[in-house]
Amino acid sequence: MGFAISPKELKARLDKGDKLVLVDVREDWEYSLAKIEGSVLIPLGTLPQSLAQLTHNSEIIAICHHGMRSADATNFLLQQGFPNVKNLVGGIDAWSTQVDGTVPRY
Repeated sequence: MGFAISPKELKARLDKGDKLVLVDVREDWEYSLAKIEGSVLIPLGTLPQSLAQLTHNSEIIAICHHGMRSADATNFLLQQGFPNVKNLVGGIDAWSTQVDGTVPRY
């Protein structure tokens, strides 16, 4: 599946210095509990009104709690013509268990 990225793949890409736009589509309260540094909060419900915040040709990684809402966000952005969007498989929860245990789980 070309529209998914694992937590370990994402970590490797970030460590390499790849220019990625991390879009967290969870709610404010979730983002305040746990986040990946450098991510931008755009709750899924506000994504249609927030497209202007995103650069069309950027590589966008969508993030949520377990990967379901971010999968919806990925599909939506692809339908809107964003050419390079991926879903973080397993979401912030998988990031916490596989990459960075300092990120709280909830």
